[in-house]
This record gives sequence, C-alpha cells and structure tokens, in this order.
Amino acid sequence: MTKERINELTEFQKIIDVEFKKLYILDMALTHSSYTNEHPSISYYNERLEFLGDSILSLIVSEYIYNRFENKKEGKLSRIRASVVCESSLADIARKIMINKYIQIGKGEEITGGRNKDSLLADAFEAVIAAIYLDAGYNTAKNFVLNYLEEKIDAVSNDEIFNDYKSKLQEHLQKNKEYLIKYNIINESGPQHDKVFEVEVQVNGKQIGKGKGKSKKEAEQRAAKQALINLGVDLVE
Repeated sequence: MTKERINELTEFQKIIDVEFKKLYILDMALTHSSYTNEHPSISYYNERLEFLGDSILSLIVSEYIYNRFENKKEGKLSRIRASVVCESSLADIARKIMINKYIQIGKGEEITGGRNKDSLLADAFEAVIAAIYLDAGYNTAKNFVLNYLEEKIDAVSNDEIFNDYKSKLQEHLQKNKEYLIKYNIINESGPQHDKVFEVEVQVNGKQIGKGKGKSKKEAEQRAAKQALINLGVDLVE
C-alpha cells in the first residue's frame, strides 16, 4: 500500500469516525473490481465484503426497527426496511461520507461515470460496513450504521415515503375509466452528493400534483400523495 493511499484512508477514517486496526480491510472495501483488473499487483476487491455487509446491514436495521416499533406488523416493518436500505438511500450516504472520492476504480469505469453510480456506491457502503464489522465487531458496525440511518428510519416510519401513493393513485384513477399517468422531473437542485428532485405527476397531460425528495422515487411518491389530496381522496389507512 502506497503512502498516498495510506493518507487517503486516514482521511476517510476521520470522516466516518472509525479507526481501523487492520487498514488493508478498509482498503479492500474501497477497491472496486475494475481497479484490480487493471492493476495485477493487487489481488483483492470489495465484492465479498459487499456480500457480508448486505447481511449485516439488514440485521442491524431489522433489529432496530423490531425494537423501535413494537406495534407495527411484519408487513410494515418490511416496508420500512426496504425503503431505508434501498440502493438510492445507501448511495446517498456513500456520497455524504465521500466514498466516491476515496474508492479505487478502473479507468474504464471512471470514463463511464462509475464514481457516481448508485449501484457501485451502495455496494461500497455495504463493503465498508463489513470491514468495520470484521475489524472492530458488531457493536461498532451497528453504531456506524445507525449514525447515518437512524434519522432516516424514523422519518420513513412517520412519513409518506414508505406508503405506496403511486399505486393508490393509479387504483383511484382507473376505477371508472383509463387515464395516462406520467411523472416528470421538473427541477433538480443542490450539490451532486445531496440533490433534491422536484417531480410533477400528470394525468392525460394535466398536472395534478408536485413533490420534492432526496431521490426521484421519493419525489414521485410525494407528488402522487399531493395528487390524491388534490383529488379529495381520504389517505387515512
């Protein structure tokens, strides 16, 4: 490992507030297979860690929401977890902790915008979780995950994000006749790592609702909810 790489990993440890005893594990978590393919001297990359991190993340979030929401049924808990650990959500966190800056990727992947791909960043975030688990244990990994996801979990549990308003809107409109429903992004704001999307929902070419969110899916759900409210639909479950 070069001195420059050690300095990069030292910077990253400060960002996530976790100090590694075995730095090579963190280096592995932040190395994409495309980089290894172009550097024969390096024999490791983060896919195995991503596999492990996915399970650890699911356990941490499942344990938290199981204890946090004692009155919610299994279906509700599953929907909360799915919203929290979805690819776009994990990629957003990866950008916040600057994984896109510190991950090693190949030149070909770099050219095609790999450094900002949600799938690559979400996988790397899960690999970092596994690296922390292997280096420092479950409790440290748990504290790390909840530091970034606890607020999101609480927001999802109380907000419209985990309600499927798009399906409700479609069901409502198709009761009597056929409608053409379309979602359009009408504005994007904020830096690349913390974008806000504004989406409108149109029915037969007419706008019936708008919504904002940290992801396109979140903005679409909020636009659908606003459309349902505008149509006078009772949203009480």
